[in-house]
Amino acid sequence: MSETVSLQKNNIPAGIALMLGATMVFATQDGISRHLAGEYNTYMVVMIRYWFFAVFVVAIAVRAQGGIRAAAATSQPRLQIFRGVLLAGEVCVAVYGFTLLGLIKSQAVFICYPLLVAALSGPVLGEGVGWRRWAAIGAGFVGILIILQPGIGVFDPAAVLPLISALMFALYGLLTRFAARRDSTATSFFWTGVSGAVAMTLIGVWFWEPMARADWGWMAALCVSGVLGHWLLIKCYEMAEASAVQPFAYFHLLWAAILGVAIFGEVIRPNVAIGAAIILAAGLFTLWRARQTG
Repeated sequence: MSETVSLQKNNIPAGIALMLGATMVFATQDGISRHLAGEYNTYMVVMIRYWFFAVFVVAIAVRAQGGIRAAAATSQPRLQIFRGVLLAGEVCVAVYGFTLLGLIKSQAVFICYPLLVAALSGPVLGEGVGWRRWAAIGAGFVGILIILQPGIGVFDPAAVLPLISALMFALYGLLTRFAARRDSTATSFFWTGVSGAVAMTLIGVWFWEPMARADWGWMAALCVSGVLGHWLLIKCYEMAEASAVQPFAYFHLLWAAILGVAIFGEVIRPNVAIGAAIILAAGLFTLWRARQTG
């Protein structure tokens, strides 16, 4: 641990800039995913995206000390494989949700995942959650209900997709923390990319569709944005402490909203804006409490 701390520069302004860049790239990735998944099968789109992600992960492992053998070394392969498959499934659910609900509504609900992490940290990791954080979690779910409006008119079942995506991502994050007790970050990152790519290939090849030449350009942009976003995120956490830069991850919602309005003609409805503001405030509070008690 001391070696990791000494290697970290802890340049907070640079870390914030990198986090903002990462969220902008990931929002762009979401927009491209929405376009491609609206034209082609979601499994195929995510499969090709994962192929490039796996290449990126393997390239990092090859350049690291000990190579692929060191990166792949783990005493908990089942957990690592499950993590990777779970994240690949989460990406499929999220992308499919974009095609049905749009970027704004999907991301407005998805930003509740830090609250789900806090709520599940007790049963999964045995961590204590105080009443203040439970109150924030409750407030966040009120925000979700405001966005989804389950009691008004005919409820759209597709509206729960971003909530399922957030739950899967929260569980993935908790399992990553659990895996970190025995495996390095490099090992977890390697298994995330490789096992996800294998799982998506086993599914996606059965849903292959011919793609227009112009859309191959968008697919290339999707793959490059995925690699660039992860690279920026890695550099961000090398540059500054996670607790200092994590609140700025919420800018992902802002960039997604801008894309949704400007490119896809989406509308920010009052209930979505109010609900997202409540979820955002609750999420920032849980991050603040975790930093105070951590």
